[in-house]
Amino acid sequence: MTDFHTYHLNLLKLTYNNLLGQPPFNAPDLNAMDAEFLEQFAALVEGFAGHEGWVYDEGQLLMSRLVRAYPQLVHLAARDLFWLFGGDCLHHMPDEELALFAQLDEARAQAERAGETFDYLAERTRLFN
Repeated sequence: MTDFHTYHLNLLKLTYNNLLGQPPFNAPDLNAMDAEFLEQFAALVEGFAGHEGWVYDEGQLLMSRLVRAYPQLVHLAARDLFWLFGGDCLHHMPDEELALFAQLDEARAQAERAGETFDYLAERTRLFN
């Protein structure tokens, strides 16, 4: 069973690791802007792992920065992260996708209200396939 936090933490780690293998982030002479982006992303992963409250604002900023500064790499970030961080990130998602994520959140909230366990990955797979 996959819970909400673990699911998204794994996506953040996967995105970070995928970015490391792509230009410009895999260059031996990384410029200051790219190095700062990676440092901030690593801090985001660590903060999310520690349930820090600031990660939602920072995540929104970093995902928006990814779209603006590295559009060729956006496909490496799971769409779930755009939904997770919300705000301006939602402008990069079509209405149909937003509706599916809203259904997923509602199903999770209903399970929590009922005191039931909720397998986030299983329900996401069911809705999105």
